[in-house]
Amino acid sequence: MSIDRSVTLPDAAGSAQRAPSRIRLAVLDRDPGFMQVLAKRLDSLGCEYRPLAAPVGLEGLVTMRLNALVVDLAILGPSGWGYLEQVCARLPGMAVIVCTGPSSVAQRVRGLRLGADAWVTKPCHAEELICVIEAAVRRHRRGEMPTLEATATFGEITVRPDLHQAYVGPTSLELTAREFEILHLLTGADRVLRREEIYERVWGYAMAHGDRSVDVFVRKLRQKLRAGSPQWSYIHTHFGVGYRFAPEREVDAPELDLVEPAPLHMLDPALAG
Repeated sequence: MSIDRSVTLPDAAGSAQRAPSRIRLAVLDRDPGFMQVLAKRLDSLGCEYRPLAAPVGLEGLVTMRLNALVVDLAILGPSGWGYLEQVCARLPGMAVIVCTGPSSVAQRVRGLRLGADAWVTKPCHAEELICVIEAAVRRHRRGEMPTLEATATFGEITVRPDLHQAYVGPTSLELTAREFEILHLLTGADRVLRREEIYERVWGYAMAHGDRSVDVFVRKLRQKLRAGSPQWSYIHTHFGVGYRFAPEREVDAPELDLVEPAPLHMLDPALAG
């Protein structure tokens, strides 16, 4: 099913106004009731969409020129996590929303850390899901991540925004989507970035108190940078604040992996207070 039309909606005063820029959307779901309700609302908004009963490869998704993909991980089984990670990593310009049945906190966290823009739990109202889709697409269209207009080199590292990857010579550092987004963010900022700011700009929402995700991903990113370019240090820790990107050639030993330790109460409640 593919709809390609614009509609006018009455405003509060009864005058007509054109719907916002249309979204090209694919929905990977096999629930006929859910699809019927969602399709009716998408039709009324003039959205262009395509229902999918089975996962489509990356080339197929690129051909569709989508703004967003809604996926029910439950229909994909164990392979769903790999599919989600691959799509998020290789198609960073497309918003990805997981809309599936009841899930655990661990599952939702895993999905978001793999790169999903949002996680919506069924049963849900079609209007709620559409608002989530629109918000995710707006973030991608605004380009909230800082962009480097061309390939840039820092020390021995070459950052390729067009490929969403970093290289040492011809060798890829094999960064995940999150790792590249953090690297891209740091290289585009000529200052120290607070952990909270990194989290909000990469994950897309406020960081919960005590969340160590930024530190974990910076540690992994440092390990890959060090493995590819052992004579240089790139990311510097500012304790109690955040991180700064400043390539420096090392004379003797490589920089220690200075990631600020978690507070004592996070490690052992008995040590708190």
